Amino acid sequence: MRIPSILVIEDEALVALDLEFTLEEMGWSVAGSLGGVGQALAWLDREPCPDAALLDVNLGGETVFPVAKALAARRIPFAFATGYADMVARSDFSAAPTLIKPVDRDLLKQVLDGLLGKPAGAA
Repeated sequence: MRIPSILVIEDEALVALDLEFTLEEMGWSVAGSLGGVGQALAWLDREPCPDAALLDVNLGGETVFPVAKALAARRIPFAFATGYADMVARSDFSAAPTLIKPVDRDLLKQVLDGLLGKPAGAA
């Protein structure tokens, strides 16, 4: 059975590494980890689609919303992991799941299970 892949969009390296480790520990694979809007959009144009994505809202002063729009156009489910929940609430993506940083591990699992179903090998 194929393990679902999660794309991580996060500009803070330590936060990204922590998310990657947590995702892999929970049974998902990390499709990629990117820190900028342009980088993420280019990645989406050239790489196979991930099964889902986890997005920070503020990427070095840019909002991640163009990436969210590209993911939605590709029908890739996503959730936000951010300290800027108010920006999500006022956006076109207010219906997307939003996790507040620091992200609670159990809530992250619950949200991703909701987007994808249980990962391979999960109890």
